[in-house]
Amino acid sequence: MKLYKKGDDSSYTLGVFPTIELLEHKPDIVKRVVVHSSIEENRGYPKIKELCASHHIPIDVHDATINKLSPKSNCYAIGVFKTFYEPLQKGNHIVLVNPMDMGNMGTIMRTMLGFGYQDLAIIRPAVDIFNPHVVRSSMGALFSLRIHYYESIDEYLKEFGDHQCYPFMLKGAKNIHQVKPVTPHSLIFGNESSGLDDIYMTYGQSVFIPHTNAIDSLNLAQSVGIGLFHFSQEAFNKQEVLR
Repeated sequence: MKLYKKGDDSSYTLGVFPTIELLEHKPDIVKRVVVHSSIEENRGYPKIKELCASHHIPIDVHDATINKLSPKSNCYAIGVFKTFYEPLQKGNHIVLVNPMDMGNMGTIMRTMLGFGYQDLAIIRPAVDIFNPHVVRSSMGALFSLRIHYYESIDEYLKEFGDHQCYPFMLKGAKNIHQVKPVTPHSLIFGNESSGLDDIYMTYGQSVFIPHTNAIDSLNLAQSVGIGLFHFSQEAFNKQEVLR
């Protein structure tokens, strides 16, 4: 098995937990699971065996493949899957314009899932969501989201032009604390280094996140997390315990 390259029709998870997430949420795209000979010591292995058996997915014990594909020595399982895309559904969206950082992308996916957002639009050029580093940093959240790439923001808006847009910008016209969310909405965030072009101030209600002068700015994953927290308050404000 070869290392993943952008454009391949197959990719893989790295680690027991992301592999379980893959098997639980997208078993139909799994080709096989490769495990390390020492995986018997891992408490997640019985779950992997159970899921593979129920979906008739083969398990191969092959240390050389694990060692070749994983940059870390503590990887016990790899789930090989077919790459996939799903159309976005009506509802609240996150829109990322030209995101390039793999770690940020994975963190954003996991944060989205935690706040009940399952539709992610990505405007190219952008990071490859099927790079194993993205899959791993998402902790398998990738397999619970609907994700679609668009060539431009205009292409996205042709499909979801009825959404209230909230571009997050340093020049944003309104303090996020003063914004009352309208649904369905699209929270739009720019590239890690360049942010959004000024033209985005004409799309819906632009927003800024206030902070002290002790820092220049927030990074992309932090900004998305704050945006998700604010715009999902209505869904969570009556919850009195975490679980």
